[in-house]
Amino acid sequence: MPTGKNEVDPMRGYQNERITAWLHPGENILGYNWDPHQARVAIGNGGWLGQGFMRGSQNQFLFLHEQHSDFPFPVFSEEWGFAGSLTLVGLYALLVLWCLRVASTSKDRFGAVIATGVGAIVFWHAVFNLGMVTGLLPVVGVTLPLFSYGGSSVMTILLGVGLVMNVSMRRYASPARTTPLLGF
Repeated sequence: MPTGKNEVDPMRGYQNERITAWLHPGENILGYNWDPHQARVAIGNGGWLGQGFMRGSQNQFLFLHEQHSDFPFPVFSEEWGFAGSLTLVGLYALLVLWCLRVASTSKDRFGAVIATGVGAIVFWHAVFNLGMVTGLLPVVGVTLPLFSYGGSSVMTILLGVGLVMNVSMRRYASPARTTPLLGF
């Protein structure tokens, strides 16, 4: 926040609102804190086993505005409960661990960097999105990998997973040819 006349606020208005909503979750629930509050309500409504597919009140009555892009996890959590949420988080953990295993068994450094990078992207996107919807982090608009609506996000993650599959496939490939092709 600027303190003098000549200082400029480096953050825009909506960014200040997101930080304020994160620091003061009970403030202005009908305004800028609506979606984070409704996300926490949806996660809490899920209970242990959820309310059932397409039976969540936050989803059906459209209390969450960005449920397809920024807030898909609260809808899933409300419908499938703690058990479903834990399963989803476990699947993300398996995907990240698979990327790290491929990186550790890669036969070249470039393949290891690709696998580590894709694993890091999936991990940090999941951490930021899950932290955002549970109120542990401010709302930043990061998608949940392979779960949120969004063509470029899904395409990028699928491209990365395809690259990791290629690195995994080539770790047992035969060594490079030492003799020239066609005998020259």
